[in-house]
Amino acid sequence: MSALHEPVLRWYDTSQRDLPWRRPEASPWSVLVSELMLQQTPVARVLPVHEQWLDRWPTPADLAAEPTGEAVRMWGRLGYPRRALRLHAAAQAIVERHGGEVPDDHAALLALPGVGEYTAAAVASFAFGQRHVVLDTNVRRVLARTVGGVELPAQHVTKAERETARELLPDDEATAATWSVAVMELGALVCTAARPRCTECPVASLCAWRAAGHPAYDGPPRKVQTWAGTDRQCRGRLLAVLRDADGPVHLSRLDAVWADDAQRVRSLAGLVEDGLAVRTDAGTYALP
Repeated sequence: MSALHEPVLRWYDTSQRDLPWRRPEASPWSVLVSELMLQQTPVARVLPVHEQWLDRWPTPADLAAEPTGEAVRMWGRLGYPRRALRLHAAAQAIVERHGGEVPDDHAALLALPGVGEYTAAAVASFAFGQRHVVLDTNVRRVLARTVGGVELPAQHVTKAERETARELLPDDEATAATWSVAVMELGALVCTAARPRCTECPVASLCAWRAAGHPAYDGPPRKVQTWAGTDRQCRGRLLAVLRDADGPVHLSRLDAVWADDAQRVRSLAGLVEDGLAVRTDAGTYALP
C-alpha cells in the first residue's frame, strides 16, 4: 500500500463534505446527474439544480419521457447547456438499452451519449464501488504535486500520468473507489489551484512539490476563459429568454437582449445547430 493511502483516507473520513450524490442512499442516476452537472461548474451552483432535477426526474425514465426542451429549461443558468441535452440522450439510452437502470459496467457507461472516459470511471467508482482510474482536475493536481513534484499537471492527461494514477489505486475495489473520491476532495478543499493550504494537508510531509520548495509552474501558458462580450454570454442571454417563456418567442424579444446584430444572429444560429433551440414559425423560436 502506498504511504499516501492511509493519511488521505483517514482525512477524508473526517473532512468530507456532505453531498447528496455521495450519501449511501444516493442512486446511480443521482451520481450520473451530478457528474454531468459538475463539469466546469462549482459544487455550490450544482447543489440546488441537482436537487430540483432529482425531485422532478428521480429516474432516467422520468426524464426520457419529457421533451428535450424541458431538460434545457431545468438546467437553468448552470452554463454549458449542451450537457442538458447529453443527460436527456443518456436517459433515453438507459431506458432503451438497460431497462431504465444506470448500467454498472464501465464499457456500457462509456457507450452512453455524452459520457466520456472520466464520467464512466467516476460513475462506476462512486455509484458501484469499482476500481477505476478517476482523473478530474483536482485529482490530477494532487498527484502532480505529491508524486510529480510540480505545481500543476500538463494541460492534457498523459499516458504517464494515467499510469501513475493506476499504480496508486488500492487493490481492494471498495477502498480504491473511496481513495478516488478522497483524492478528489483533497484537491477541492486543501490542495487547491491558487492557494493550497499545505499546513492542513494530511500528506504534506510526503509531498514532492513541498519538499522541492514549491517551484512555480513553468509550462505552456494556461488558457484563461473569458465571459463578458463573448458568444457564450450572448447565447446565454438568448437561451434565458427562451427558457423563461411559456411558448415560442418572437425574434424581436431576442433582438432586445443583445445589441450586436452579427453576434446575435451567429449565436442564435449556433443554438439552433446545437439542438438547444428550434425555429417554430416565421420569426419565432422556442426550446426544442
